[in-house]
Amino acid sequence: MSDTSFDVIVVGAGPGGYVAAIRAAQLGLKTAVVEREHLGGICLNWGCIPTKALLRSADVYRTFKHAKDYGLSVQGASFDLDAIVKRSRGVASQLSGGVKHLLKKNKVTVFDGQGKLAGKGTVAVEKDGKVTSLAAKHIILATGARARVLPGLEPDGNIVWTYKNALVPNTMPKSLLVVGSGAIGIEFASFYHALGADVTVVEVMDRIVPAEDEEISGLLKKSLEKQGLKIMTKAGVKGIKTSATNAVVSVEQNGKVQDITVDRVILAVGIQPNVEGIGLEGTKIRQDRGFIITNEWCETDEPGVYAIGDLTQGPWLAHKASHEGVICVEKIAGVKGVHPLNRATIPGCTYCHPQVASVGLTEKKAKEAGYEVKVGRFPFVGNGKAIALGEPEGLIKTVFDAKTGELLGAHMIGAEVTELIQGYGIAKTLETTEEDLMHTVFPHPTLSEMMHESVLDAYGRAIHF
Repeated sequence: MSDTSFDVIVVGAGPGGYVAAIRAAQLGLKTAVVEREHLGGICLNWGCIPTKALLRSADVYRTFKHAKDYGLSVQGASFDLDAIVKRSRGVASQLSGGVKHLLKKNKVTVFDGQGKLAGKGTVAVEKDGKVTSLAAKHIILATGARARVLPGLEPDGNIVWTYKNALVPNTMPKSLLVVGSGAIGIEFASFYHALGADVTVVEVMDRIVPAEDEEISGLLKKSLEKQGLKIMTKAGVKGIKTSATNAVVSVEQNGKVQDITVDRVILAVGIQPNVEGIGLEGTKIRQDRGFIITNEWCETDEPGVYAIGDLTQGPWLAHKASHEGVICVEKIAGVKGVHPLNRATIPGCTYCHPQVASVGLTEKKAKEAGYEVKVGRFPFVGNGKAIALGEPEGLIKTVFDAKTGELLGAHMIGAEVTELIQGYGIAKTLETTEEDLMHTVFPHPTLSEMMHESVLDAYGRAIHF
């Protein structure tokens, strides 16, 4: 094959695309990846990674301010916003460079430019007016998504921000209104509040982080309000008027409209797929609200064309994209034992303070699905490690099928729950029952002991609370 002919071409090098390309190369397939902007995609450059770097700075600063609680003395704790942002960008740059190294190490050919379908088995790559034609039997679309924009609520990059603007602020706002309370909105609300901003969160649904279990959602709202954030649910933004220095946001709640004046506004109202300019016209590919429809093997209705990640059906998470990339290329390569993606085993994490994490069905959805459930709960205040850490706020909740003992879902709020949730993720993948979890020995003293106790509580056997 020539330098423009491949077994697999991946369009997009985000967490779905670059993982798919590397796995394809590992399986002996001649592979190319096309990327128009950043290796690592939104996740590494403008999403998951840089936001966690910002939130880490906020956590350290928060600890400084509570040093006395740990028997320590910190005088004059302050922060340098430019330095915080610089560190965040440095972390993103380091990891993007790491992706470049991994692609090179696995002999994946990288093409810089805008890729689009250009006929059967063909991808056209355009860069600075020059077009290169590539050929492959298998083409994987992994172009991701971008921030959703609502009519009348368009960002200007100065007063009204998207997540990209919020990652690289040129000034620290004294007041901030966040539209949307999903993971992105709540994480930015938590970050800016920790650094001293007066934060208001507006959510159109009846509760914040609406994808999470209702009980966990309620506990997060209570915690954030206790910290000083203002939470407005069942509320909608009717309009934004901006000046050179601030914005007046009209918010309707309970039939009443009030104007809220803030320095900055962050829009976090979801995502829309990057389907424009990738050559879908004239193909058999179907879409639902813009998102590409695929089968369990990530195949579209166009033969030889696949789609993974945020371009497709949710949940729109980096780790889901990566897993889809592996499934897709292993199916292409004929690897034995490939399993379709099971969305019930995909964990979700929100890195606010306190953290939120979950996997599987909520208690409400389990009941709606017809299950008779047993529910266990264990609070952080009953755990020795949590008390020693000075993190007594939180809860671990487990939902079981009362008839079979199957773990249906797990939901957490508190310190480091984004690290703990994978224990239940593995349990669900292995189709673990309550008996298996009860017989597992959890190390002491750890936060993970609460996972054990929550299972025990579902069956009336909790020891420490």
